[in-house]
Amino acid sequence: MASSERAQWARLDIDGAGLLADLAAGVSLARAVQFDTPQPWFGAAPARSAPLRSGHFNGEVAQGASCNCRVVSFTPHADGTHTECAAHLTIEALDAYRVIPQRLLPAVLLSVTPSPASASPESSVPAPHEADQLITRAALERAWPRALVPRLRARAAIIRTRPPAGRSPEYPPYLSQEAASALVQRGVLHLVLDVPSADRIDDGGALTAHRIFFGLPVHSRALPEAQRREATITELALIEESLTDGWYLLSLQSPAIPGDAVPSRPVLYALRTA
Repeated sequence: MASSERAQWARLDIDGAGLLADLAAGVSLARAVQFDTPQPWFGAAPARSAPLRSGHFNGEVAQGASCNCRVVSFTPHADGTHTECAAHLTIEALDAYRVIPQRLLPAVLLSVTPSPASASPESSVPAPHEADQLITRAALERAWPRALVPRLRARAAIIRTRPPAGRSPEYPPYLSQEAASALVQRGVLHLVLDVPSADRIDDGGALTAHRIFFGLPVHSRALPEAQRREATITELALIEESLTDGWYLLSLQSPAIPGDAVPSRPVLYALRTA
């Protein structure tokens, strides 16, 4: 991460180790919602913003109102960076904003190049098409940064995908089931991705990587059966190239809007040894 003249390195005790975090220079990973723009994902209608109409009040200063007041409608899963919880897959409700931790999380940022499914021993359920691009366990293991100190563990992982070589795939890259399992085995509870979904956009509803990450058995729709109800997946993040791979503190920020997914603003703070 580029140095800043405004850097204010605060000393923090994380996992029993003294580390320094630049809490004055957070970098947002949020992709802004674009109103009245067609969305390419899941057939969602464009997000809308219109002046409130109530009696003689028109909600727009440009039309003579005393203040602006707008009515906004959008689809969190399609219209921008969003964070979802296990209730994305269950009958029982759980509000994602209640699951998002209200603390800074030790996190790793790593860049990976997806592999063609036809050339990878890793897979998903259902089986990927040959032209699909997989974010693999092997790629994660190669890119995983060394710990700043021996005891430090990542509670969150931010995965930036590099454009695959050759022609663009029909669908965006997604996690292999081995990659999802590797993240669980590493103890990662909060996953941030720059792709629209952890799974193939059209996978017949299997949502294999989601299920692995939330600890939800195959075909289950019962929230109590999810073994990792404290986990979250953030999708459609915007990860600028100016951010270098390595260790950060992650702040997951969101409004208090009920639902299985909520618009979110992941913010990264540089982290280094004291």
